[in-house]
Amino acid sequence: MALLLPAVLSLATGYLIVTLLLPFRPRHFCGWMFQLSLAACYGVGVSSIIYFLLQVCGLGHLLLADLIVLAILASAWLFLRSRIAATDVQKTIRCDRFSPPWLQHALTASFGIALMAALYSIIRRAITHPHGDGWDAFAIWNLHARFLFRGGSHWRDGFSALIPWSHPDYPLLLPAAIARSWTYLGHEDQRVPGALGLLFAFSTVALLISSLQLLRGSAAGLLAGLTLLSTPFFIEQGTAQYADVPLSLYLLAALALLAFHDRAENDRPETDRPPASGGQRQRFGLLVLSGLAASFAAWTKNEGLLFVLAIVSVRLLSALRGKGRWRPLLVLTISLAPAMLLLIWFKHSIAPPSELFSDQSALHKLAMPARYWITLKWYGKDFLRFGEWAFVPGTLLLVGLCFAASANARNNNHEEREDRSSVLVLPLILAGYFFIYLITPYDLRWHLRFSLNRLFLQLWPSAVFLFFLAAPIPTTPANSDS
Repeated sequence: MALLLPAVLSLATGYLIVTLLLPFRPRHFCGWMFQLSLAACYGVGVSSIIYFLLQVCGLGHLLLADLIVLAILASAWLFLRSRIAATDVQKTIRCDRFSPPWLQHALTASFGIALMAALYSIIRRAITHPHGDGWDAFAIWNLHARFLFRGGSHWRDGFSALIPWSHPDYPLLLPAAIARSWTYLGHEDQRVPGALGLLFAFSTVALLISSLQLLRGSAAGLLAGLTLLSTPFFIEQGTAQYADVPLSLYLLAALALLAFHDRAENDRPETDRPPASGGQRQRFGLLVLSGLAASFAAWTKNEGLLFVLAIVSVRLLSALRGKGRWRPLLVLTISLAPAMLLLIWFKHSIAPPSELFSDQSALHKLAMPARYWITLKWYGKDFLRFGEWAFVPGTLLLVGLCFAASANARNNNHEEREDRSSVLVLPLILAGYFFIYLITPYDLRWHLRFSLNRLFLQLWPSAVFLFFLAAPIPTTPANSDS
């Protein structure tokens, strides 16, 4: 029972944040699944920050702090929620649209089989590898959690340049979330990292399915969920106790919420003027949630900083292209600020400088053509073998489907115009990864071999989401009222 208390408090905190900011109320099962998967996402993020701030301030009243935050959020919900009426965002909900019955039954059965197989595999791996499956699990993430939990007033010693192999500059969402649960229990319990791994893995699947069902209909959600559950490497990393699957959840959440906002913006009437529109203000809740998710991505892993830079750059380009887009960019940027400021303070005042940018020969490496060619070859090789599929790589299959669907997609430009702007985020991140490999202080081939596939995994759920968001999947309303 003690293990449930931190989980319940975290989930309740996340649920209240989501219900306060989400401008529509769930009316279908997919809506509840969407809301609960987001609640897990934000609950872990906020709880980890609360725990870290208590450590910084030297305070030990964790339960009291959690209850105070929960009481503030509950009071805000009771005061404000009744004033939030259904908005035009509700018109973007399309989970009542279905494909032909035979296809719907086939997809449901296939997804059920894939889900059962994934559950069996992931639980078995969690039991077999209780301390994680690889070096990073116990030497980085769980080690940082142990310093936070055991260190007392000397917890900062765990983030010293004297132990560079533990990457003391890495952000602390995952270690702080683990240490928080250990604090409630009063001892280290290795079930906690494993349980968090399961939570992030299945929350990613649930968010992918539910967001696409809400935006595109049942078939798109089931196809996307089937794609992710059928990715062996995703199932493997879901129990590895690494930070790559948690990061992929926050990336997916940020892009999915942006898709809801953009779709609502495209569907709003021409007479809906931003300064006087209550719907406009409520749509900003989606931007706030998206910005929070992006900032939590940066608080999860250094690659999240690259995602924040990419997503702000893409929205800046969008704002430069047309009128009325500066205010959403401002809202998104402001929502990034709290967690980003905390991360900047952590890196400036506690963590040592990142060794990636301390190499004096970095500029010299940029002038070496051989490094570009080696990195490019590894990109191509890992693209083809990513996912550890036995037969056709899922990445190659997705590219083929993109080309096959391109002709039909051109006929549906209006609805997905803004959604497609988010596609630019992924190439920008891949370009950033490419640059980091060029200047890496490690042996280039070694670094590519042991990290590139996980970097692809971070982007995989978002790539699947963006593909099925734009893919032409024929649907019909369940009834004439939808």
